[in-house]
Amino acid sequence: MPQLIGILVLVAYIFGVVKFLQGFQRTDFSGNQIGLALLWPVLFVMNGNYRKNFFKALKGS
Repeated sequence: MPQLIGILVLVAYIFGVVKFLQGFQRTDFSGNQIGLALLWPVLFVMNGNYRKNFFKALKGS
């Protein structure tokens, strides 16, 4: 069971990275797209502006 949870967390992390990179042009950010994508869980929790832009990237609005 713990392995399944670990796999699901990894899949969610990779999904977030890929979707953020695909929608990066919709955000207000101008650089370091790899760093912002790889650190998305930490930035999402700690930064309201990042959270807003993350949703822009995912939803396309």
